[in-house]
Order: sequence, then C-alpha cells, then structure tokens
Amino acid sequence: MAKTVGIGHQNFEEVVTEDIFYIDKTRFIQEWWDNKDVVTLITRPRRFGKTLNLSMLETFFSVKYADIGDLFQNFLIWKDEKYRSLQGKYPVLFLSFAKVKEDSFVKTRKKICLSIKRLYNQYDFLLESDCLNADEKKLYLAVADDMEDHLASESLNLLSEYLMRYYGKKVMILLDEYDTPMHEAYAGGYWDELVSFIRSLFNATFKTNPSLEKALMTGITRVSKESVFSDLNNIEVVTTTSEKYSDSFGFTENEVWEALREYGLYEERWQVKDWYDGFAFGKIRDIYNPWSIINYLDKHIVTTYWANTSSNGLAGKLIREGSADMKMKMEDLLSGGTFHAQLDEQIIFSQLDSNENAVWSLLLAVGYMRVEKYGFNKKGRLEYELALTNREVSVMFEKMIDEWFKESTSSYNTFVKALLLGDVEAMNTYMNRVTSATFSYFDTRGNTSEETEPERFYHGFVLGLMTDLEDRYRITSNRESGFGRYDVMLEPLQASDDAVIIEFKVSGPAKKQTLEEAVKEALAQIDRMDYAASLEACGIPRERIRKYGFAFRGKQVLIGE
Repeated sequence: MAKTVGIGHQNFEEVVTEDIFYIDKTRFIQEWWDNKDVVTLITRPRRFGKTLNLSMLETFFSVKYADIGDLFQNFLIWKDEKYRSLQGKYPVLFLSFAKVKEDSFVKTRKKICLSIKRLYNQYDFLLESDCLNADEKKLYLAVADDMEDHLASESLNLLSEYLMRYYGKKVMILLDEYDTPMHEAYAGGYWDELVSFIRSLFNATFKTNPSLEKALMTGITRVSKESVFSDLNNIEVVTTTSEKYSDSFGFTENEVWEALREYGLYEERWQVKDWYDGFAFGKIRDIYNPWSIINYLDKHIVTTYWANTSSNGLAGKLIREGSADMKMKMEDLLSGGTFHAQLDEQIIFSQLDSNENAVWSLLLAVGYMRVEKYGFNKKGRLEYELALTNREVSVMFEKMIDEWFKESTSSYNTFVKALLLGDVEAMNTYMNRVTSATFSYFDTRGNTSEETEPERFYHGFVLGLMTDLEDRYRITSNRESGFGRYDVMLEPLQASDDAVIIEFKVSGPAKKQTLEEAVKEALAQIDRMDYAASLEACGIPRERIRKYGFAFRGKQVLIGE
C-alpha cells in the first residue's frame, strides 16, 4: 500500500514516524561527512528539500536524538556500520532565517537576535551545570533580541564553546535559508546595514570558532563573497553547476517515475515531465521539482504548485522595468526559444538595476531558468544557453504578465478585441486608456526619458499580446523581414485570421513631429522595408495583411492604418 502523501512536512522525525511519503536522501549524510569541508554553502531553488535535509542531518548527528537511531534503519545510511556509529554523537545547533522577512534593518536585526535567543533557550540546562563561570552565565543571560552588536556577533561562537565543554565534542552548526534576510534587505533598501551585521556574525561563527566541527548553510542564491563572506576563506560553495550533492536535492527522473508507478500514475509521466522536469544540478539533468511532484501525487492534477508558493515580485519587477532587449528575450523564452548570456553565480544585488546578466543569474539561481548548454565563446568567456525551466514556470510568467495590465484589464481586453476586428477607432480609444494606466508602471526607476520609455512599454505590451493570443497567433518582435526589422508581427495559426504588422514611432518634442506625421512615417516604413515579405513567403496574400502605425507622445497614442 502506498504511503500517505503529506504536504509541507519539513521535520525528518515526523516524516518517518508518521509514515509519510519520502524519497530516501540519506546518502547525503554520508557524502557530507566524507567531504572534509569545514563550512559548506549549498544553494538550491526554494522548496527543493533544503530544510528537510538539514532536519535529517540534525536527527542523525544530534545528541538530542541519540536514542532513536532506529528512525534510519530502513534507509541507505544505516547499511554501513561506519556511519551508524556516528548517529547521535554531536551537539548540533540548527538555526533558520526563513522567517526573517522584515521591512527595515532594525526589525530584521531584532528577529535574527530573537532566533538566536530561542536557540539559547534550548540549552538553558547549561546554566545549572559547572561548565560556565559567573561571568559566562551573565553573558548567556544577556543574549536577547536587543543585545548589543558585539554580543550578537559572538553569540553562536560562545554557545558552541559552552556545548563543547558540556559534551566534550565539537559542535555542528546548520543554518537554513541564510540569504532570506538579504533578499528582503535589497528590496527594502537597507542592504549595507544588514551586510555589515551578518558579516560579523558569520566571521565569528564560521571562521574564528575553535569549537566548530562542521557547518552547513543553505540558501537560494550565492551572495557575492565581498558582501558577507569576505572574511571566510574556509567555505566550500556548492551551486547548481557543482558536482557535489547533485542528486541530494530535488527528485531524479527515476525517483519520480518509481513514485508514479507506486501511486498508479505512471501513464501520466510524459505530461508530468513537461510540467515539472527541467532542473539540472552538476552533470545530473532531469531533476524534478519535489514540491510540485508531491502535490501532484496527492491531487492527481497537473497545474502550478511550486510557482505559487511564494511571491515572485522581485522577478516580475526586474523584467517589467528591464530594457526592451530583456523583454524581447522574454518573448523568445515564452515561445520556447533560448538565448545566450554570460553569467556569474555570485549574485551581486547592487548590479540588478544596471546589469542585465545579473538579472538572468538571479533567475537561474531561483529556478526559473535552466542551462541548456554552456561553453567558452570566441573571447574565452564562459557563456550559457538559457531556457525557461518547464511548463510550470512558463505559466507562472504568463500569469505575471497578465498582472501587469491588471489596472486596465477591461480596456486591454477590449483593445485586443478591436485589434482582431480591425476597428481602428476602438483601438485608439482603449489603447490610450491602457497607456494612461500602465505606461509609467513599466519604468519606475526614473532613468529613462520620455522618448525612450515607450520601448519598455510596447515590449511589455507585446508580452501581454503573447499571453492573450498564443492560441491564435505566433507573435514576434524585432525580427528580420524584407529589408529590415519590424517591431511586431502577428502570424495567424488559422486561415480565417488576418496577419498583422505593427510599427512603433515616438513623437517627442525633439523631433518636432506630430502624432499624425509619426503614424504616416511608421506605415511608410512598413511598406518601404517590405516587412510583409516573410508573411507572404508563408503563403499569406497581401490583402490578408493588416498594417498599423502606433505613434507615442508621452502617454498619448495614435494608431493609424
């Protein structure tokens, strides 16, 4: 009989004792122990089993679980006496920053310190022992959510020392979601303050800590060494391209297909693959998203599970406010295409507003993109070919793009209907309402002029068309046809629909050009450059090709044919 599928379990002991569906990842214990790295940082996308694996490590090594080694008797790790003898032998400090999501440095610092205080509370028995002298007991009691910086930075180092004295063994430290506060600090504008605080804490905890046996940190991103790890020269960083621990997080294809057999869903494997496969760690490809797989086993419905588990606001903001080139790449990705980029696995948050490759690096780290292949280009620089990870991620981005037009949904939908009907008067009415509501939304950084801003808007507009009309048109932008590159082309997928070519022009004060003149220029360019050539080559007659000129002046738009 198949085990019960439980959603959201992150406690290893609970999973085993409640007989909940679980794929054996205990070989990770062996691999981590055998690798003699003192401090390890492993980055993986959210909901990929990081917390459960840390809970597994705590349950295996911690003296708190010395009497329940039988939890592991049915797992791979228990087959070797060498590892069995390690169970329950070490003091383990397990800390998580997953819930540190505050809007200011003061609140964030307070919450981190509160997490440390709660960790101390688990070991209050030390105060009754003879391991601490009077001064140390005062320090112990001074650990609080409002403790001074010098004590906060040394707090985990001190607790490690006290526990080593008590148990006679060095301490293991497990820190889950180390980078969550940093993501919030970037969004909240208090990055520098937090980095200074975290750097001091990490230095005392992971570098200048003689009581440390081994440490493991997990997170979504590899924050740049210069930010928080500048003092740590003893850290082993394991990213998604690293060989270490490549099958320890997420489900391999063999694991997924075996689970589908167990639950009578094997016939659905190809649809499951299309939706939830696509991740790659090290040389292992075909890694599946475990959160979505578990939910699918429970509900037997293919839909977005993982993509809906947290806010995608940062990703949406970066793409929405990004350059026209970034939006064009998103058009390619949503059409199933790929593009090449030079990435840095160290995420430098200060570059997200100015460096497009930093944005793609972040999207790869969080799991929204996958590497198809990589290699060195002619200049000797490492270049990656990127694609959207899978169908679930594509649907997530489509929903995100729909949200961009939320304030003007009615007008946008009516504009699309008018476009399909060829009703230019209605197109003008509703397009002006759309631009009035959403134009500045596509660039809130304040670093573009009135004349360049429309490019950000109209490529966002094209992405919106793609999600609305993907069942009727192949929509492309900035592609070659005839003697140049058109702005937008709608190629019909069914014979009953007309094709559409759209050319955009900006009518700014510097050009001394009216909206009407800009429309005429746009239409003349469509004919002069013979943009209809590629459509005609597909067998579409000229009389079935509609041509529109869109002229922008600020938030004003004039459409002509």
